[in-house]
Amino acid sequence: MTFAKITENLKTFFLEVKTETKKVTFPTKEDTIGTTAVVIVLILIATIFLWLVDVSLSTIIAKILP
Repeated sequence: MTFAKITENLKTFFLEVKTETKKVTFPTKEDTIGTTAVVIVLILIATIFLWLVDVSLSTIIAKILP
């Protein structure tokens, strides 16, 4: 590849990146807060569930093994 061809490819690439970037829509502040809240609640639910499973299995194993 020649330097001119590489330069042309880079130019085309960055022009396409600029065009695609204009199509991007970012979430509103309310959307971001809402989805963050959902993620935090789901993490808390998963944490509590896994803690309960851990405690239950620990108790069962402690009763089985002397």
